[in-house]
Amino acid sequence: MIPKSFIQDLLNRLDIVDVVERYVPLKKAGANYAACCPFHNEKSPSFTVSQSKQFYHCFGCGAHGTAIGFVMEYAGLGYVDAIEELARNIGLDVPHERSASGEVPHKVAPDLYEVMQVATRYYREQLKLSTRAIDYLKLRGLSGEIAAKFGIGYAPDGWQNLAAAFPDYQNATLTQTGLVISNDDEKRYDRFRDRIMFPIINVRGQCIGFGGRVLDKGEPKYLNSPETTLFEKGHELYGLFQAQKSIRNLQRVLVVEGYMDVVALAQHGVDYAVATLGTATTPHHIQKLLRLSEHIIFSFDGDKAGQKAAWRALENALPFLQDGKRISFLFLPVEHDPDSFIREFGHDTFEQRVQEAMPLSTYLLREISADLNLHTQEGRNQLLQHAKPLLTAITAPATALLLRKEVAALSGVSQAELEALYQVSPVARAPRPSIQKTGRAPAASAQQRMLQCLLAKPELARDVPDDWQTEGKEAEAVAALLVVLREADFVASSAVLTQLFQGTPHEKVLTLAQTEMLQWGDSFDVDGEFAGLLGKFAETSRRQKFTDLQARLTKVGWANLSEEEQKQYRVLLDRGNSPSTA
Repeated sequence: MIPKSFIQDLLNRLDIVDVVERYVPLKKAGANYAACCPFHNEKSPSFTVSQSKQFYHCFGCGAHGTAIGFVMEYAGLGYVDAIEELARNIGLDVPHERSASGEVPHKVAPDLYEVMQVATRYYREQLKLSTRAIDYLKLRGLSGEIAAKFGIGYAPDGWQNLAAAFPDYQNATLTQTGLVISNDDEKRYDRFRDRIMFPIINVRGQCIGFGGRVLDKGEPKYLNSPETTLFEKGHELYGLFQAQKSIRNLQRVLVVEGYMDVVALAQHGVDYAVATLGTATTPHHIQKLLRLSEHIIFSFDGDKAGQKAAWRALENALPFLQDGKRISFLFLPVEHDPDSFIREFGHDTFEQRVQEAMPLSTYLLREISADLNLHTQEGRNQLLQHAKPLLTAITAPATALLLRKEVAALSGVSQAELEALYQVSPVARAPRPSIQKTGRAPAASAQQRMLQCLLAKPELARDVPDDWQTEGKEAEAVAALLVVLREADFVASSAVLTQLFQGTPHEKVLTLAQTEMLQWGDSFDVDGEFAGLLGKFAETSRRQKFTDLQARLTKVGWANLSEEEQKQYRVLLDRGNSPSTA
């Protein structure tokens, strides 16, 4: 775990404008900076970066967050990786606390990356020297340019060829990176022998592993690096480093099964493909790709194994579906994979197939109703049983609603009956926004304005009395914010506070408050606004106390009020309340 204090220090040292400008050109727009949003296609800039408040917000797609959130979204990094990337850029080492199990996460030594870089260069040089390997790549339709783009190399046949690149062949880093195997007799030999080598590159451009393909008919056809401190198969995607720019521009990504599929597709101009690394598509893959694009298309081989992989991808995707984002499935003829199909039919035909890919909803309904006779009660019953674990896994409201409606219709029951059967709550209906006759949105509530003032000037929290509270989600967010600020001795930036509340029930309320803060002018009087709010809350609290005392007086009479209650009543009367009874 990374200490919260370090994250706060990191955000305080960063300027979000500098961070975003490494990836997106910004233009000054009043007190803020603006650009066309990098997370969705648009012609007019709706992406705003606030230097004073240290967060970004897109009024088009709703993307919002701190510098950490931006790097996560833009580069497709996880939370820890994004923090490490930002820290490295400003020369900070990231500390790690012990987890609940007492373990400290292993920090990758820089020399492991250097070892992989040396190995990559060695394999590439060996490719130039092997006519057989070059002929194989030509036979597969690959040019020298595409081989260079993906860093493709060749591992010669032989047991210890890497000794030529690493004079200290006994060095532990060679086994730590999976390049060399040490057997029970402590004899060492190269893991990859007589194979075309595909470097696996992370989103930072560092080699973290290899995939090796046999040139002939040997087994296994593909051999991957083992899992190491550099490489986790379930977290990485082959070709993502090379494809990420196209994925972001096109807002779609094609997921295939093999290294050669990715490279062959790129050779023919389909440069937005990535491949899983000898494993099923994992939830981590899904989340990473949904951060990068609006549309994921899965294209696996047309055989039974490919069909099984496609269904597994669907199951893993369901909990992470997002309304407004799409997932589709491209099923090629059983005799083809993407590599062979595009080589035989060409770019345009393949792209047409991509455009015609089957939506997730269609695929799901097709599979769960296959071989069922929906004209019988038994068939409809089976459909309901098949659908239950799938529909209950979906959290995206609109997607869940529409699929529930379709399954209910196919089963001959109502949506309400289906939800009762599955013991799930109805999908919440969003309340209609209340718009004033002027056409402007309603003004922010007093609680939301208080939240905004505290985000802008956290030190104002010192002046908030303990009895200010009112009810509602915004008041609960203010209360939670006050707790954090008091623990931090009233010193915290808006960016730090935003980060601390990510993933909490208060995140949406804080995001909305910050978004409206972007409309503040440079001359906005935060102190004056806050003082007025405190006065309003004090008046509301006073009136409520008086109302409560009046109700008690009416019920029990003056003589039965305690001395303290009688004293409070007189004080409140003197301040201007006029009781209805005395």
